[in-house]
Amino acid sequence: MLDAPVRRALGPSLDAAAATLQRLGCSATGLTVAGWLVGVAACVAAATSHWHLALVGWLLNRVLDGLDGPLARRTGSTDLGGFLDIVADFSIYGGFVVAAAVAEPDARVACLVLLGTYYLSGTAFLALSSVLEKRDEAARADYSDGRSLLFVGGLAEGTETVLAYVLICLLPQHLEPIAWVFAAAVAITAVQRVALGVHLLRAHPSHGSGPIHTPTEEHR
Repeated sequence: MLDAPVRRALGPSLDAAAATLQRLGCSATGLTVAGWLVGVAACVAAATSHWHLALVGWLLNRVLDGLDGPLARRTGSTDLGGFLDIVADFSIYGGFVVAAAVAEPDARVACLVLLGTYYLSGTAFLALSSVLEKRDEAARADYSDGRSLLFVGGLAEGTETVLAYVLICLLPQHLEPIAWVFAAAVAITAVQRVALGVHLLRAHPSHGSGPIHTPTEEHR
């Protein structure tokens, strides 16, 4: 829900930083790998209840993730880079929840439900992105925003995930209610994505029958 305005606000700063990294000879894939390693370290810190270290690692992971895309667009994006980026993101998103559950046993049921909603939302996201990519080149302009995959939004996107995990790091004693609330938001996102997929594919049921017209704002 917040990704688009945050991306617009941070875009110029990220582009400027990416230009500096390009001059230094950094690669987008290198940033993706570095961000993933920092994210793994954040998960380890969370699992061992070193929450301040987990917070620093999580935020650094997000910064590096925000930079690899602009850098890739400058140096030449590749399908491999996009693939590694999404795998890195999903593994850290889920790994952090597992780590938090290890640290706070009383919140394990809530964390398990959160992982389940991640699974549903992620499946709908990847499946619909694949279908849109295959069936309509025009969809790329509406959903890709220059990225390797077509991104279908919803209530809980990347920005909301950043905020939720920051809250977990700052208030680990309240992990259980935070996880329940965020699981509900992710579940709503999954429903939004499934509903959007049903809407688009019912309107254009036959493969190759023509472009999928992107929905108006109330369907996003």
